[in-house]
Amino acid sequence: MPAIPAWPPRSTPRLFVAAPIAPGARVIEGPQAHYLAQVMRLAPGDPVKLFDGASGEWLAVVSDVAKRAVTLKVRERLRDMEAVPDLWLCVAPLKKGRIDWVAEKASELGVARLVPVLTQRTVVDRLNGERLFAHMVEAAEQCGRTAVPELAEPVKLAALLRDWPAGRALFFADETGGAPASAAMATRAGPAAILIGPEGGFTAEERDAIRALPQAVAIGLGPRILRADTAAAAATALWMASAGDWGQAVDQGAAQSED
Repeated sequence: MPAIPAWPPRSTPRLFVAAPIAPGARVIEGPQAHYLAQVMRLAPGDPVKLFDGASGEWLAVVSDVAKRAVTLKVRERLRDMEAVPDLWLCVAPLKKGRIDWVAEKASELGVARLVPVLTQRTVVDRLNGERLFAHMVEAAEQCGRTAVPELAEPVKLAALLRDWPAGRALFFADETGGAPASAAMATRAGPAAILIGPEGGFTAEERDAIRALPQAVAIGLGPRILRADTAAAAATALWMASAGDWGQAVDQGAAQSED
């Protein structure tokens, strides 16, 4: 007998919705409705996966497609909410495009919170938070996350250090040198954060202030000079591999890659 196709198919579109999800009717409007109806060309009976960042992933089925809205019927919960690794990524704002890329990769890699940090050499002092969050949502939809990272308000470095939580380690990429990142991260269990400076690096004064923080650990990211966006992704990947959730078994029903 032929194999029964998996339901829902791996190609089922996923959407993040802000309002809490519960079984019953759900109306999707705006750009998301356009995506389902015009881009994906869904019809009544087609499946859609939904997540709200709080209750896991849900299966819904299209019941009606109108000109400006798509009505779904939410049927059942497919997966519980993921256990989000307690990692903050604190990064100096970069030029448009590069900071968008950092936000996207932070979401893909499993970061819990993205914190824009204003330093003396920061070249961008204004961020489009709505655009950054949209990039994180899109990445979460694509990579199978059930959570979207929290986007914090931009904060000056001095204020960040002044209010730093006592129980959270701060790994900061120091271009002047530090302990090998993977080794340092493996020895510090519990809540953590990674601090990445601007394109021009931290000033000597800023570096001294960071090193004075008891929770701070200077780390090195190899023998080559990395761009700030590359350093953010590299350091996050190292933490996830040594102290995050990369060592957990993969749910094959959720793991998939899309271009």
